[in-house]
Amino acid sequence: MITVNNIGKAYGGELVVDIEALDIQPGETVGLVGNNGAGKTTFFRLLLDLIRADRGEILSGGRNVAGSEEWKRYTAAYLDEGFLIGYLTPEEYFYFVGKLNNRSRADVDEFLQTFAPFFDGAVLKSGKYIRDLSKGNQFKVGIAACLLQDTQVLILDEPFANLDPTTQMRLIGMLRDIQTQRRMVVLISSHDLNHITGVCSRILLMEKGKLIKDLRTNSETLHELEAYFKV
Repeated sequence: MITVNNIGKAYGGELVVDIEALDIQPGETVGLVGNNGAGKTTFFRLLLDLIRADRGEILSGGRNVAGSEEWKRYTAAYLDEGFLIGYLTPEEYFYFVGKLNNRSRADVDEFLQTFAPFFDGAVLKSGKYIRDLSKGNQFKVGIAACLLQDTQVLILDEPFANLDPTTQMRLIGMLRDIQTQRRMVVLISSHDLNHITGVCSRILLMEKGKLIKDLRTNSETLHELEAYFKV
């Protein structure tokens, strides 16, 4: 589904992403971990063609993301609030996304009912614009909008960071359901080693733009990562 070939991105003459090869298959839930400045968000932005690489290519469904539009049809992402439309209410935004994906207002309303526990009464019918919601509630809007689409690739940057513990556990449950119900690629970056090893079937450890480890998640993966970061 996603193939990376010798991708490189530099700022100020310093390589911030330098990945020789990576292949991600449909159905994999992949976690990306690393310290601040490791290049995780930059890599996600390259995947989404928000920035252009200095060398190499990223293929999605066999097509170069920098030279095609087809992958956008089945890719959904939430990296930050810049992916939302701040002057809309959550309801207006969901109807907008639904219309783009040929879903009626009734379809959207039915879909949103399944998110009631995740929203926890703080998103819908709040009378607020998205820009006035908390960071955590903006993220709730962002991930719901992603799943409202016909998604084969889902990319989330630090999804647990601004959520309270109860919502974090609900999100973990949702992501596990995705693993069992849909054969899609899910890419998640996080500093929370416990959560990401609990959700992902594969962990990529990134340091100074390079992939240092590529681990299949098992009972020892969390301990291995904790040992790596325990300096």
